[in-house]
Order: sequence, then structure tokens, then C-alpha cells
Amino acid sequence: MEPNRLAAARDDRVATRPLPARLISRPEVGSLVGAIVIFLLFMAVAEPFRNVANVGTILYGASTIGIMAVPVALLMVGGEFDLSTGVAVTTSGLAASLFAWNFGLNVWVGVLLALALSLAIGAFNGWLLLKTGLPSFLVTLGTFFILQGVNLGVTRMLTGNVASSTISDMDGFDSAKEIFGSEVTLGPVNLKVTVLYWVILTSIAAYLLLRTQLGNWIFAVGGDADAARAVGVPVRATKIGLFMAVGFCAWLSGMHLLFQFNTVQSGEGVGKEFIFIIAAVIGGCLLTGGYGSVVGASIGALIFGMTQLGINYAGWNPDWFRAFLGLMLLLATIVNLYVKRKADLR
Repeated sequence: MEPNRLAAARDDRVATRPLPARLISRPEVGSLVGAIVIFLLFMAVAEPFRNVANVGTILYGASTIGIMAVPVALLMVGGEFDLSTGVAVTTSGLAASLFAWNFGLNVWVGVLLALALSLAIGAFNGWLLLKTGLPSFLVTLGTFFILQGVNLGVTRMLTGNVASSTISDMDGFDSAKEIFGSEVTLGPVNLKVTVLYWVILTSIAAYLLLRTQLGNWIFAVGGDADAARAVGVPVRATKIGLFMAVGFCAWLSGMHLLFQFNTVQSGEGVGKEFIFIIAAVIGGCLLTGGYGSVVGASIGALIFGMTQLGINYAGWNPDWFRAFLGLMLLLATIVNLYVKRKADLR
């Protein structure tokens, strides 16, 4: 081989792409830019947004979305959706409360039974998806309606109204509240425990997705499940595991809902599944699967947290928030497709 051709071949193999090109190919780049723009916008137009004491409130709103956006993002990378996430959070909180209150149990027994139920719902979604071959959109839409009806019907049957009875005077409530509903004060900022859980979940999920064999399996089943199965990837276990991860986080969110407010409204959670999905899409997840970022999904949740409060702080009509959701979804989808094409050129 001629020296020039040999040098060219060597350069093709070892050349390092420029930093801007590497950054633009990351799935979370769009959400990061969006977060910076939203932050600067409300810093300029909303004086309360500049108050350091409100940082905790903004992060709290972001964390309640982020805890669910992280597993939803993993599931979307794996090529599936879950439309039952919003009501599944409510189901978990109601289950813990109703189990403890109706049977006179220690609150922690209700918490553990709710965990088992949430994991079972996730496993059922995954099993039914694989058993029937139906799209996850249809499977989890069915679960959504089932859980919504059960939440309302069982709660009304056992309590006579649409909310769970208070369990604040029962054994184990105080210790459970310390785990799921506590807060810490850092100077002028009050941080809810959900912020800690959000950061931990994001860190663990990002490590698993980018640094482990499990992460490779998730990308593989989302990209082409048949091809992944052909090379030995446990597609069935991976997809069921992803749905169970969603169930676990629904349980964690449900426990915070219960121990933060002492009771749970049976109609709570309807519509939030779309917010979780939109946060994941803003964070770089493609609707077609096989591509995305949990860090980006958390940034998407932060965008929601800033926008929800920023609109109020600025004195704008909050009715425009839904219009913002639709606009962000469309823009994020376009940006994600562009970034994906750039990444494919690597």
C-alpha cells in the first residue's frame, strides 16, 4: 500500500471528531439548549424566578416529573410506551393507604404491598405485550382505563368518597414520611426528598444505559428486537424489566404523593403520562426506539419545572402552558431527528 493511502486509512481509524461535532450528536443537546433558553427567559421577565428561595420549588416540580421521566425514557429507548404511568402512580398511593387503613396494618406493610402491586402491574404490561404482539400503545392504554376505573370504584366502595382516608395517626406513618415526604433546608432553599431520588435515579439509569451490557440490550431491543434476539439478547426479560422499572418508579412517586399529602385523590394522575413522555422526547428519545438519553429526559423534566412556575411568576395566563407542551413536543421531535442523523454519520 502506498504511504499516502496507508496514512489515510490510519487517519480514518483513529481520527478524533471535533468537539462541536461530538456535542451536536448527543441526544440531550436539544434539551440542554432549551433549558438554557427557558432559564434566561424567565430570569429576564419574572422577578420571583430570580429569588434563590424559589429554587427548591422549581426543583420539586421538576423532580416529581423527572422520577417518572427517567424510566419512561429507558422504556422508549427500548422501543415501547406506557400510557398508564400517571394513573399507576395514583394506584400505588391508594393501595398503600387502603391496605393499611382497611386491615389496620402498620403503614409499612401497606407500602410493601403497594410495591408488589406496582411491580406486578409493570410485569403484566410487559408480559401481555410480548404474549399478544399488540403495540404497547394499545396494551398500556387498556391498563390506563382499567386502573382509572379501579382507583375510583374501589376507593368509593371502601371509603364512601373519592379520596383515601387519612392514615397519619397509624403506626409507621411518621417513619415512612421521613423516607418519602421529608425535606432538608440548605440556606434559603428547601429541598424535598424527591429531588434526591430524582438525581439518584438519573445517575443510576445513565450509568446502566451507557456503561453496562444491560444498556446495550436496551438499545438493541429498541432498534430491532428480532435482530437483537438473533444475537442472543434476552428481549423478553429486557422489555419486562423495563416495564417493571416504570412500576417501581410509579410506586416511589405514589409513596411521596401519599406521605406528602396524607390522602390520595382517586382521580389523580390522569394526563400526566403525556407529560412524562413529552419530557423524554424533549430529552432526545425518538418515538421509534433505539435512541435517547435519560439525562436528557431529566433536563426535559427541569424545563417543565421551570416553565410551570415561570409562567405563574411572570403573571402570564397559565392556560398557555398546554400550548407550550405541544410546541415543545413538535420542536423536540424535529431536533431529535436532526441530531439522530448527525449521530448516524459518526
